[in-house]
Amino acid sequence: MSNDIKSSTANTATPEPAANFLRNQIDADLVAGTYARPDLPNVITRFPPEPNGYLHIGHAKSICVNFGLARDYAGLCHMRFDDTNPEKEEQEYVDTILDSVKWLGFTWEKEIAGAKQTHLYYASDYFNKLYEMAEYLITAGHAYVDSQSAADMKANRGNFGEPGKNSPYRDRSPAESLDLFRRMKAGEFKDGEHIVRAKIDMASPNINLRDPAIYRIRHAHHHRTGDKWCIYPMYDYTHPLSDALENITHSICTLEFQDHRPFYDWVIERCAEGGFFKKPVPHQYEFARLNLTYIITSKRKLRQLVEEAIVEGWDDPRMPTLVGMRRRGYTPEAIQLMCERTGVTKSDGWIDYSVLEGCLREDLDPKAPRATAVLRPLKLVIDNFPEGETVECTSPVHPHFPERGNRVFPISKELWIEQEDFMETPSKGYFRLFPGNKVRLRYGYVVECTGCDKDADGNVIAVHCNYFADSKSGTEGSANYKVKGNIHWVSAPHALEAEVRLFDRLFTDPNPDSGGKDFKLALNPASKEVVTAYLEPGMSAAMPEDVYQFERHGYFVADRVDSAPGKPVFNRVVTLKDSWGK
Repeated sequence: MSNDIKSSTANTATPEPAANFLRNQIDADLVAGTYARPDLPNVITRFPPEPNGYLHIGHAKSICVNFGLARDYAGLCHMRFDDTNPEKEEQEYVDTILDSVKWLGFTWEKEIAGAKQTHLYYASDYFNKLYEMAEYLITAGHAYVDSQSAADMKANRGNFGEPGKNSPYRDRSPAESLDLFRRMKAGEFKDGEHIVRAKIDMASPNINLRDPAIYRIRHAHHHRTGDKWCIYPMYDYTHPLSDALENITHSICTLEFQDHRPFYDWVIERCAEGGFFKKPVPHQYEFARLNLTYIITSKRKLRQLVEEAIVEGWDDPRMPTLVGMRRRGYTPEAIQLMCERTGVTKSDGWIDYSVLEGCLREDLDPKAPRATAVLRPLKLVIDNFPEGETVECTSPVHPHFPERGNRVFPISKELWIEQEDFMETPSKGYFRLFPGNKVRLRYGYVVECTGCDKDADGNVIAVHCNYFADSKSGTEGSANYKVKGNIHWVSAPHALEAEVRLFDRLFTDPNPDSGGKDFKLALNPASKEVVTAYLEPGMSAAMPEDVYQFERHGYFVADRVDSAPGKPVFNRVVTLKDSWGK
């Protein structure tokens, strides 16, 4: 095989982004000059994950939307960690999130006038400012310290059909609440002994406005601030104020935050009244999250899969985490293409997993060099082939791109073929090997099957044939042979023996955790099969993350973790055709 086996991206024109309500809103704001500020871009978005887990395919949609809009409108997208929960956050998650965003094809760095700007932020950088704003809200009568127990707070909050009840501490004077808040900060109280709440409306039909908590006591070590703080701001308080501090223009999130928008606006407006921000302030817009069939995206359930060893870690190629999908062989381009095609809407819906697989095949087909692999081997002996001799055979690296050259591999007396390419008693319409039938060895010779060998149990262990020396592919004599069967093979003495992992969907149910179902009951027992395969010899040069099309079988990637020089381990990325539901 030639050395010209690396992937190369097809030259395709980038289509114009499809119109959607977010682009329409940005276009309107640009025309109106809503965020026209002399020292800042007119469009600043952000991607604000909490560093408490691994990113999954659902996050990819938000990444593509936020970074994509900033790119298309020559703006900025801030990478920000909303790290307000020290008990669940770790530097490991920060590192993997940053790596996944970069892998997906986006960056928070921008070069302006020859200088590189890095727009990487942490909510924890704003803890002093957030504390100062909380003191202001208390002093202005917009917040108070509540000393109810957690159970009493929950009981008094009400529900969708019943208004909440005012806390007995709601009318504490600003001075008393401020004193308690400062003592909370000084570490005088235990976790849960006091909490700071915004004073809005306990009778609001929107439960998120029923005096939401803005600060709680947590004697916990923070991965960035250490033990400096024993009080931490709540997410719904921190998130909008971080947006405002960063001059975000369009705060884009998924639909589950729609009911949180009134509090988002309230807290920014109150702090703007206190002189912390100048208008215009950020505005929140919600779009439908990406819901793909045959996967789960619950962090709790994904963690359960890992901790119960149902999968082999967060980067298991069956996981919907971005690290898992990368290891499986999914490409950033395919994920971006899927996100673009599924669009940005205001209505929730389900996207069949086959859409993502279709985008993956579309992306890989022009890129992936071809190779021959026998996954379920059966020995084929060419009885009349000269003992100890070999003949060179050639085939294109890619059938549609002749400029990429050819790969070269030998044919010899003993070959490996697929088990399914021989039947002692053929079924109707079977054109491959059976006694008395002729087939072409792809890129090689025409052979005629003469019989087979069996073991003591009657299992076929070798097939025998004779070849026709004037039938080699590409020679003048080959045109004299008309056969219906064409099978794959590799030379047994020259083949690369390799571990190949045949991955499939992790669940058999398109909605494995809907309606209160036990998602583990939908696990696919055939989601991973490991086989010892034989590959054409040039595949020993495969490097980690090199992707190939194994002709007839699908697309495969050299595992980025387990592959070693000269000894690649391959994962099946996706089959050549979709067979689910058929």
